[in-house]
Amino acid sequence: MAAMIGRDLLSLADLSADEVQQLLQLAAQLKSGQMSLRCNKILGLLFYKASTRTRVSFSAAMYQLGGQVMDLNPDVSQVSRGEPVQDTARVLDRYLDILAIRTFEQQQIETFAHYAKIPVINALTDLEHPCQILADLLTVQECFGELAGLTLTYLGDGNNVAHSLLLGCALVGMNVRIATPPGFGPNPAIVEQSQAIALSQTEVMVTHDPEAAAKGATVLYTDVWASMGQEAEANSRIPVFQPYQINEQLLNIADPNAIVLHCLPAHRGEEITDGVMEGSQSRIWDQAENRLHAQKALLASLLGAN
Repeated sequence: MAAMIGRDLLSLADLSADEVQQLLQLAAQLKSGQMSLRCNKILGLLFYKASTRTRVSFSAAMYQLGGQVMDLNPDVSQVSRGEPVQDTARVLDRYLDILAIRTFEQQQIETFAHYAKIPVINALTDLEHPCQILADLLTVQECFGELAGLTLTYLGDGNNVAHSLLLGCALVGMNVRIATPPGFGPNPAIVEQSQAIALSQTEVMVTHDPEAAAKGATVLYTDVWASMGQEAEANSRIPVFQPYQINEQLLNIADPNAIVLHCLPAHRGEEITDGVMEGSQSRIWDQAENRLHAQKALLASLLGAN
């Protein structure tokens, strides 16, 4: 993984197929205890959006590597008073070894990466959520052994999670189907990028038909119907998105051995039923745990831990 030292991760498309597989292998080894790495470095967390799993998993991962974490709350720093991104980036570059940013616009994180020499990690933007998908792929790999040839169906809003699933599945040779209501599909440029990455035999489907997407799928995946910043639309979206709920009926259409994933937090009874979330095919809690292991592997690889 030496080739990753010092790099940024702003999009899953920044990684090659081999690098994704190497990260997943390292994450599995760290999780099982087969490998132990140390890294006496400082991670900065600059989060403009609320966070539970991302904040805690990054912090725990860095502490377990032997490093330190600084929570750079924007509300109590000069960025809240309008300090330009390029100025903040160049200053933080002098203090930190690596920086994870959770924000709204992809352009903001790209500006940070341009002006900071240290590695910058996309901990979520409105466009992508790459760290989540590394954990998702690790979870699927744990369940089925191999990723290539499996089919993942995502149902709901064509949001940042959908975008990163398109890219991540394409990189590892998984078929990926995105089912959304009309007008809520994923970014066409991301779809085209995923199709260009995918192997010739790998399916990349975008549809408005939830049953066609779920039929025979190995993984059913969903997210909230209104992401952070869209709360005002939440109630009006419910009737539009109702046919895309992961429920017992839809799960019966999938492969009999299918698993269910949700990146959390969940609105039980909306995008997923309580019965499915707590059912035997749910791997949601394993998926949440794997944020820790996947991000520990990522931090170790970008920082050159040994």
